Amino acid sequence: MLDHKIDILDRSLEELKTDMISIGEKPYRGEQIIHWLSKGVYSFSEMTNIPEVLIEKLEEHYTISTLHQLKRLTSNDKLTMKYLFLLHDNNIIECVVMKYYHGNTICLSTQVGCAMGCSFCASATKGLARNLTAGEMMAQVLAVNRDIANLGWGDPPSIGCVVLMGSGEPLDNYDNTLRFLHQIHEPKGFNLGYRNITLSTCGLIPKILALAEEDLSINLAVSLHAADDETRKKIMKIANVYSINDIMKASRFYFNKTGRRITFEYALIEGINDSPYQAHELAALLKGFPCHVNLIPLNENSHSNQKRSNEKTIKVFTSILKSAGINVTRRREMGQDIQGACGQLKINYLK
Repeated sequence: MLDHKIDILDRSLEELKTDMISIGEKPYRGEQIIHWLSKGVYSFSEMTNIPEVLIEKLEEHYTISTLHQLKRLTSNDKLTMKYLFLLHDNNIIECVVMKYYHGNTICLSTQVGCAMGCSFCASATKGLARNLTAGEMMAQVLAVNRDIANLGWGDPPSIGCVVLMGSGEPLDNYDNTLRFLHQIHEPKGFNLGYRNITLSTCGLIPKILALAEEDLSINLAVSLHAADDETRKKIMKIANVYSINDIMKASRFYFNKTGRRITFEYALIEGINDSPYQAHELAALLKGFPCHVNLIPLNENSHSNQKRSNEKTIKVFTSILKSAGINVTRRREMGQDIQGACGQLKINYLK
């Protein structure tokens, strides 16, 4: 069937059913395997309703992608845990799990590093090393899900929401990200509803349009960070390729196709994008569009000289948006004492 071992977490249910037929097994074995994988088993021998002869075949043809936990940090308020994982090729990734009143949310990585080069982001300092496979994305969810179950962390102690907001640009790794989305949604497997998934993008317009056509209805968060192109170019390299007008057109297209309200992320950076005038500009840009603005006090890091806006500035900016009828919230700051922003823990670990 296969001339080399492959990561079984990369296989869809239909692919596994086909694989089973090709090795003389019944297709339903694929469903049993997917079920066990969703429980986070480390080995095929843990699949207790799989016959030994099939386990031997699985061990011959497949591996199960597992991540070596280098570090786990817990915030002082016990609401956030950050993980540092070692991949099979010695690359390092990180992900975060956060405890909310509605359950646990995991923020996972889609790439090793990032090519987008946003000025305030620690993940982009070393550039892009490689894309993660769908199996490696799935492995993050399963490893953390297993860990919090063992710890009894959360109520219930399991992952209820996924946000693709860790290291990397998900839409720059489109095919693997899409495969992951299908696999974590698989009803016979992890069975996570699409509406419990949020994908964050810096604004790769062709991929936003493509995602809108996939009929997934996941939540889309767009990193905006400015209401005018010149300011955005100071913050994000991608602004030299796609204008804010492009972003608004693509966002409207996504909303019209999926019915899902767009979230615009706006990191407040002192002296760059946080003036009252810029708040009014943002309100004018978004007026009449069914969206949500997530204001983010900047996570400062040693690789950027940019500073977070002060509390008074944040409150004024928020008030202007609210007065203009814009749905706006300030992001809940979690895990600051454990280097919760993407890329920070990895950089400090490698020092």
